[in-house]
Amino acid sequence: RQLTGNKNSTTTENVFNSKTAELLSHHQVEIKQSFPKEGWVEEDPKEILQSVYECIERTCEKLTQLNIDISNIKAIGVTNQRETTLVWDKETGEPLYNAIVWLDLRTQSTVERLINKTPGRNKNHLKHKTGLPISTYFSAVKLRWLMDNVDKVHEAVVSHRAMFGTVDSWLIWCLTGGKSGGVHCTDVTNASRTMLFNIHTMDWDPELCKYDSCIPISGCLGDQSAALVGQMCFKDGQAKNTYGTGCFLLRNTGAKPVMSDHGLLTTVAYKLGRDKPACYALEGSVAIAGAVVRWLQDNLGIIGSSEELEKLAASVGTSYGCYFVPAFSGLYAPYWEPSARGIICGLTQFTNKSHLAFAALEAVCFQTREILDAMNQDSGIPLTQLQVDGGMTSNRLLMQLQADILCIPVVKPSMPETTALGAAMAAGAAEGVSVWSLNPEDLSEVTSEKFEPQINPEESEFRYARWKKAVEKSMNWETTEPVCNGETSIFSSVPLGFYIMGSMLMLIGAKYISGHVPCDKSE
Repeated sequence: RQLTGNKNSTTTENVFNSKTAELLSHHQVEIKQSFPKEGWVEEDPKEILQSVYECIERTCEKLTQLNIDISNIKAIGVTNQRETTLVWDKETGEPLYNAIVWLDLRTQSTVERLINKTPGRNKNHLKHKTGLPISTYFSAVKLRWLMDNVDKVHEAVVSHRAMFGTVDSWLIWCLTGGKSGGVHCTDVTNASRTMLFNIHTMDWDPELCKYDSCIPISGCLGDQSAALVGQMCFKDGQAKNTYGTGCFLLRNTGAKPVMSDHGLLTTVAYKLGRDKPACYALEGSVAIAGAVVRWLQDNLGIIGSSEELEKLAASVGTSYGCYFVPAFSGLYAPYWEPSARGIICGLTQFTNKSHLAFAALEAVCFQTREILDAMNQDSGIPLTQLQVDGGMTSNRLLMQLQADILCIPVVKPSMPETTALGAAMAAGAAEGVSVWSLNPEDLSEVTSEKFEPQINPEESEFRYARWKKAVEKSMNWETTEPVCNGETSIFSSVPLGFYIMGSMLMLIGAKYISGHVPCDKSE
């Protein structure tokens, strides 16, 4: 299962030839997202499951029409949005609440409360075990919110009927029998994003948890790990960037986890076999990438489609000094600042929707540049080219802008379904299936298109410096700190308070002086 898209997600079923990696058939179903309150993003677990059943059924029909015997399908791989969180009842099989989507912001106060409990109010207090900061992004704080705010979840936890998982766990449990013996499991890539998993011992950590018949399903990878495998980044130092709702840059760091000093996550890249070693990655996560296109379309109404965005931006070829920071869900890597909010800077009377469209595309590229800079600093070895995938890579202007802003080539594979391909590769290579070889010499060559930088580095650096200035202005915009009686005193502003008090003293002083200084009768 592959979840992509912007305001809505999708479930996609892809069938690959294990010898050639050729895509034989696919089917896609859209899933609605709901937004009950500002910053809240939810999906219906039953709709997710039904979309999978529909995809399986339709894909099998298409294979039959192509005269392909469906009994030739040897294994199924699952890939999913990693941090999206669900809780369901193991006795009834019913979800106890909607799935809370990875970029949901409702847990900001929960995060602040947890950080306040740490020595020195350190958001990286658990990083030595999890590789992650304490953030709204990850599953544990979503689970905490559900336990604290949803009666059904609390009651099920007390009566030991609650089952917690990411989307892969929900699907695998349902597809293997559900309440009649379904398998409740996940893989290390999804587990490593819960903030409950020790990435060194490869097991659930008691301290972290306390702190807060048919075709076998033989492969499971979180979506970004699946894309790393699908891009065949099996060597230390290889990296890929996926452009979907958000933007996710992962760099393979080999068998040893590398802790970041520059705001990146340390995550499990993959573990392709029970007895195989785990491979780790540094990751930079951007909350809003493709979602900005949907925002321009649905919220502002300045475009009718993503294709129209590319045409508008290309028509001007510049943002004309306009900079867009789409911090709709706060800022993720490298800042991890939930208080940030989206801003548009540098507007003049000349600015029009075409300049804004260009600035939106540049924003995606600038965010990637920030992550790449942090990654180069952590690794000490600058990346010489960036492999890319995801829905937004069909935008050729975006890819060229990315090469220009990074000052290195951007390489896009001709087969865009790298996330689904990675899940298929993991499933096909599993023990007992073994229809897909992951040896580098056996892997099929993938054709690709390369975008070379076309502007001079000085111009790129100038634009990037202006972007960083805009990011600073977006910080500390929102806080969950309560204001007494819903009112703000004018004296809560120290400079304003001094100004008003000073003015009052001057008036009193002037009146006093006027009453004691003799008048000059000659005037």
